[in-house]
Amino acid sequence: MSIELERDQRQEAVASIERYFAENMEERIGNIAAGALLNFFLEEIGPLVYNQAVAEVQERLGRRVAEIDLEVHEDPFTYWQKQGKAKRK
Repeated sequence: MSIELERDQRQEAVASIERYFAENMEERIGNIAAGALLNFFLEEIGPLVYNQAVAEVQERLGRRVAEIDLEVHEDPFTYWQKQGKAKRK
């Protein structure tokens, strides 16, 4: 699965790479080279970040599913308890 960015996100990412090079490297990077570097990172490192995010979501969802019985639990055999309270009033 390739990671695709929307056009405006891609433009912003390329601009960010260009700015990083301008402020932190001895050499500037052009728009085309910044786009190629972005492609490299998305293809080479992107899946690692994506897979880690998926694993974290699975862990969080697993915890939520494990706790769902606490949220939706209903006690059985409560009819007579409710009837007793209603008759006492």
